[in-house]
Amino acid sequence: MDVMSKRESFENLKTFSTELAGRPLVVEVGKMSGLSNGSCFVKYGDTCVLVNATMADKPREGIDFFPLSVDFEEKHYAIGRIPGSFMRREGRPGEKAILTSRVIDRQIRPLFPKNMRNDVAVVATVMSVDQDCSPEVAGMIGVSLALSISDIPWNGPTAGVQVGLVDGEIVVNPTLAQREASDLALTLAASEELIVMIEAGSNEVGEEVMMRAIKAGHEADRQVIAFINDIVREIGKPKKDFPDMELDHDLFEEVKAAYLERFKAAMDTDDKNVRDAALLPIELELTEKYAEQWGATIVGELMYKMQKTVVRRWLLDNGKRVDGRGIDEIRPLAAEVSLLPRAHGSGMFTRGQTQCLTVAALSTMRDAQIVDDLSTDDTKRYMHHYNFPPYSVGEARAPRSPGRREIGHGALAERALIPMLPTVEQFPYSIRLVSEILSSNGSTSQASICASSLALMDAGVPIKRPVAGISCGLISEGERWMTMIDIQGVEDFHGDMDFKVGGTTEGITAIQMDIKVDGLSYEVVAQALEKCRKGRLYILSEIMNPVLAAPRAELSPYAPKMLSIRIEVDKIRDVIGKGGKVIQEIQATNNVKIDVEEDGMVHVSGIDIEDVQRALHTVKTIVEDPEIGAIYKGRVTRLMNFGAFVEIAPGKEGMVHISKLDNKRVERVEDVVAVGDELLVKVTEIDQQGRINLSRKDALADLAARQQGDG
Repeated sequence: MDVMSKRESFENLKTFSTELAGRPLVVEVGKMSGLSNGSCFVKYGDTCVLVNATMADKPREGIDFFPLSVDFEEKHYAIGRIPGSFMRREGRPGEKAILTSRVIDRQIRPLFPKNMRNDVAVVATVMSVDQDCSPEVAGMIGVSLALSISDIPWNGPTAGVQVGLVDGEIVVNPTLAQREASDLALTLAASEELIVMIEAGSNEVGEEVMMRAIKAGHEADRQVIAFINDIVREIGKPKKDFPDMELDHDLFEEVKAAYLERFKAAMDTDDKNVRDAALLPIELELTEKYAEQWGATIVGELMYKMQKTVVRRWLLDNGKRVDGRGIDEIRPLAAEVSLLPRAHGSGMFTRGQTQCLTVAALSTMRDAQIVDDLSTDDTKRYMHHYNFPPYSVGEARAPRSPGRREIGHGALAERALIPMLPTVEQFPYSIRLVSEILSSNGSTSQASICASSLALMDAGVPIKRPVAGISCGLISEGERWMTMIDIQGVEDFHGDMDFKVGGTTEGITAIQMDIKVDGLSYEVVAQALEKCRKGRLYILSEIMNPVLAAPRAELSPYAPKMLSIRIEVDKIRDVIGKGGKVIQEIQATNNVKIDVEEDGMVHVSGIDIEDVQRALHTVKTIVEDPEIGAIYKGRVTRLMNFGAFVEIAPGKEGMVHISKLDNKRVERVEDVVAVGDELLVKVTEIDQQGRINLSRKDALADLAARQQGDG
């Protein structure tokens, strides 16, 4: 029997194309991943990202939240590379993939129905990377398109672009070369009318310039949204119905009538512990009264909605905050440095019941993190790690490894501080900061920025200026809205926005915006930026600068001391020696570490600066030709009847004639020196064959003359 088959013709294949920032944007639908609710293959330049969106048929039981998962998968074959892990396959997502997943999550989550409990999973798989066409941008556009054409309920579309600032000019979706020269790295997601997500790092960019960049990005987003809408009109599916899990209206009104005043009394405090203790008896009563009839999750929903009602009504109707502060008032602040005597640097920042201790550790460049992702970076010199232990919120459970939230908060603090760091040439150290959240009641990432700035200065890292961070919140209802500075946990949880800004006295260095509404107007964004500017200037001038306004002049005695020199590339082999013999000998003799980079940069580090200086001098003598008239400290390697051979640097040897060994007549060489002796010698001649003639007699005379002159 002959084997037969029809040839697949992909009848449903549709291809759509447009142009984005001068580069082709092509989308294929109907050829790949036919079983997903929504799927598309996005090609931006030579960057290719496959996006799939799926939804469970039934809601997940026993939960009171919308279960959305977003994964941005980086495949190393996309850049023609095999993963560097032991198993040589992709494992846990890298930091950049996690951060991109969080960006996409924040782009789409606010636009899902609030009362849907069906699981939704979004996966963006990077399959080919053109470094001039960001896979993050292709992923953001692809996710929006896949959801929009699917039958998954979603109030999109949105679009995402990146915005740079090159030579003072705003550039949408900058190329790799432009990104490297840019003073701004802004990722912006927006709907047709509103801003949905902002993530930014910048070199002290001002608020006005930032707003211009946001508006330019929004205009580019609108073009992509029009492109997506055209596709949806042609091939979009009708949206599915879903079980609406909204809290029963009559039940909520019943609880509200009976318990509203008790909730107000319980929440009217600036102490989170007092508030939680006062709410506990109410929660127990509600459990006893309603849990059996309405299910286990009903009490959590009632507690959440009642607290949300109190917080929002107080703010919107009375301008009142739960802790009694004014709308533009920051919680009590404190700053401190040098808490840990053996750490290289430490700083603690306290804002109300939020407290962060950051500890700095300095090391050589060999301890820089190896990067194994799809970017062009091979190593990462500055690392910022953020820990959020359970005790920081009063929970009794064991700590676990960092999750996406911890990685995201650490990256935000890292991004805020990077523009202030010295270059490797100025400060040849790898730097690790660890932010330990000791107590959390909102805005811990911004406390981490403040504490980290203090820790860097305490460690003696020559940062350009201190950096501070503050957040701004939002409460909105229809056309009514108001913003407030320094939101605490309950305001973040029940509010509509957490707008975080880090920066210096000169400008913004980082932004991260999370929202729970459909989007923000330009007016809200501009007001948030201005309130954060005033807040960080106050923190810098009144709290941080009085404690430590500039980096310490000297490093901690327990930190490695470092000196550097740049040598000719062809001299690297002389410093390293055959089989590493020379460099190992220098390290062992002087108790130092030496790192030699491919470009000829040599870093010498050690705890004792004198050891470092001595080792660096040895390196210089290896790579530099001996200078006639210079005095060197050498070691006797061989004795002959007519003199002694002295090594003035590894691989560089000269001869001291017997007549030049001492100020007096020498009968035998052995009477003055022995193999292994160290002695000072002066270079008196280098002949045409490169042989070096040395004189101990002349060196002693020069030293005696110097001492006499000093006397």
